[in-house]
Amino acid sequence: MTALRVVAAIVVALILQSVVARLVGNGQVPVDLVLVSVVSTALLYGRVAGLLGGSLAGLAQDALSGGVLGIGGLANSVVGFFTGMIGTQFIVTQAVPRFLLYTGATAVHAGIYIGLSVLLGLRRFDRAFVEVTIQALANGVVGVLVFEIIDALPGTRQRWRARRERRRKIRFH
Repeated sequence: MTALRVVAAIVVALILQSVVARLVGNGQVPVDLVLVSVVSTALLYGRVAGLLGGSLAGLAQDALSGGVLGIGGLANSVVGFFTGMIGTQFIVTQAVPRFLLYTGATAVHAGIYIGLSVLLGLRRFDRAFVEVTIQALANGVVGVLVFEIIDALPGTRQRWRARRERRRKIRFH
C-alpha cells in the first residue's frame, strides 16, 4: 500500500508540474512539485521509501525533460534518502523545521544537479544562486502547506504517531 501511495504522489506531482509549467508562459516554475513529493514521501514513510521514490521521480523527470538520464534521479535519490533519515532521527512536526528541511533539501538537490551538469559540461547556470534561493523558499512554503493539508485529514496524526513508534521500536531492539 505504501508503494502505491508513493507512486501516486509522484505521478500527481509530475502531472501538476507539467500543467503548471504550461500555464506559465516561459515554462520556468519556481516550485519543484516533484521534489516536494519526494521530500514529503521521505518524511512520511522513511529513508527507503524516500530513496526509491526519489529514484523513480528523478528518472521520470529526466525522461520527460529530454536531458541526460540519471542526473535528476541521483539528486532526488540522495535527497530522498537523507531526508528520510533526518525525519526518523529528529522531530520534524512543526512548520519551521519542515520549512527548513524543504529548503535544505532543495539546496542539496540543486547542488548535486548543477554540480554534475557543470562537471559533465552539459549546461551553464548564470544566476544559479538566485534561482535556487527562490526555488528553495517556494518549495519550503509549498511543502509546509502540503503537510498542513495532510495533518488536517481525519486520523492522520494517529497513523503518523503509530508509524513513528513502530520505527523507534524496531530501531532500538
